[in-house]
Amino acid sequence: MYKAPVEEIAFTLKHVAGLGQALDDGLLGDLGDDLVDAILSEAGRFASDEIVPLGETGDRQGARISDGEVTTPDGWRDLYQHWIAGGWNGLTASEEFGGQALPHMLNVAALEMWNSGSMAFALCPTLTMGATEAVHTHGSDALKQTYLAKMVSGEWTGTMNLTEPHAGSDLGVLKTRAERRDDGTYRIFGQKIFITWGEHDAADNIIHLVLARLPDAPAGTRGISLFLVPKFLVNDDGSLGARNDLFAHSLEHKLGIHGSPTCTMIYGDGRFGDEKGAIGWLVGEENKGLACMFTMMNNARLAVGMQGVAIAEAATQKAIAYARDRTQGKAPGWSGSGISGSGMSPIIDHPDVARMLLTMKALTQGARAIAYSCAHATDMAHRASRDNRHWQERAALLTPVAKSFATDIGVDVASLGIQVHGGMGFIEETGAARYLRDISIAPIYEGTNGIQAIDLVTRKLPLSGGAEIRSLIAELQAIADDTRRSSRDGFGTTADRLDRSISDLTEATDWLLAQLADGRTAEALSGATPYQRLFGLTLTGCYLAKGGLAEVTDGKTDTRIALCRFAAENLLAETSALRDTVISGAASLAAARSVLA
Repeated sequence: MYKAPVEEIAFTLKHVAGLGQALDDGLLGDLGDDLVDAILSEAGRFASDEIVPLGETGDRQGARISDGEVTTPDGWRDLYQHWIAGGWNGLTASEEFGGQALPHMLNVAALEMWNSGSMAFALCPTLTMGATEAVHTHGSDALKQTYLAKMVSGEWTGTMNLTEPHAGSDLGVLKTRAERRDDGTYRIFGQKIFITWGEHDAADNIIHLVLARLPDAPAGTRGISLFLVPKFLVNDDGSLGARNDLFAHSLEHKLGIHGSPTCTMIYGDGRFGDEKGAIGWLVGEENKGLACMFTMMNNARLAVGMQGVAIAEAATQKAIAYARDRTQGKAPGWSGSGISGSGMSPIIDHPDVARMLLTMKALTQGARAIAYSCAHATDMAHRASRDNRHWQERAALLTPVAKSFATDIGVDVASLGIQVHGGMGFIEETGAARYLRDISIAPIYEGTNGIQAIDLVTRKLPLSGGAEIRSLIAELQAIADDTRRSSRDGFGTTADRLDRSISDLTEATDWLLAQLADGRTAEALSGATPYQRLFGLTLTGCYLAKGGLAEVTDGKTDTRIALCRFAAENLLAETSALRDTVISGAASLAAARSVLA
């Protein structure tokens, strides 16, 4: 049974990602250690005690649809009401609309725990938080006054409507259309697919943010506008009015996240109302909707990264517990001491199983540190009195890595979890398979990890002429240098391995920037995905070392150093191969394309 790792989360936030320094510098208002610990503890309790028991129910029952009305799994509506009562939806939202204006770091930490409890359930508030931020940033005062308080509280949920049957990653070809009306509203017509929590019974109203094209809009992405389209219209006194002309046509039958209703939405076919067309209000300016939606998408990309961390953590806990109880064979003793003990050994004593479990744990904690560091940069971009551009660029640089690396390792770790379970991992009753089924979507949605790699290489590496990535590399080198100088036992050859990985990252970065400067974009993109993994692994090694170096008194320093050494000496050798693929792989990729003809 999953138990929220509150102490490890708090340690990573404070001693690796930067929360502790921000608190010491007074950048977070009245927030202090005691309040941070209390919030994390209660979020962990909610995840472990309330979400986890219903996670299996959601997976087994799934969401159900009848005549356009969606029913969530048994107990989920009440669970969501408990969520609202706890005030969780407004952790980072503006106090003006009932939020608590807390740091983004605390929100992503809480999201990790809730997603470990049930990724399918946590998707609902995740989308609502993103929609809330988009309306707050780009919406008119009238829209804010009408919708934000209810969205901040979670009483009304939010969605993101981008994808159409013919328009997935290429939004420039979407066909959903919007027509102007004399009263300042718009009528929306079209079909959207893969809409997470697009229809459900957990809240009284659903606020859809819909991308659509006006009749006179320019072609491509320059002609996309964003509209707020509620399920129920809202009266002047704030009460709910008539049903808007939109509905869920069907639910997708999915590999995982069964409790999350993934809807095909129909707008404007005349099912509701006297006039065809779903009534919507413009968010931002006409033909500039994609920029508004990116506010929500950037928020969602880090949140999806947290799903990778969350599933990896839950899968690791389950695998370790199983490996301690399951006995098979006789494990060899370490250092040539022969067979360990008598009778069958717990499989955790077998070297290969221990290797798998330590790989799971190291990748999970590395991805956690990357994602939390990204959230820290986001907080500093809003709260630091200076270096705002640096922090904005740091957040931009880390976002694609946090999304892609964390979700990739989520899949890897969940798969290893099944392997640790052996044949029982393939059997649904153990629960190990659900983690792999659920996390399989995360490298795909909110921009596939291949798209994240394109973004990282073509848009984020060149920020400030490459100065931001070089600044980060310098920070990583400082960690490696501190590791070399450390008087603590147990690091082994960690410093040497970090030096090599940082050198690999530097060489690959310089090569990619040179290709882009020469206009050789195809060559650069040929190595984008391996570069993204190289980046993530190097960050993992350095951030684990930073944790091992931290001056703390929780009695876990030795275990953190041991895990850091394991990662450095067992996982970081891959960075040299990845560097070679980045630099040398383009020619063979181009030559081999004929194989696909």
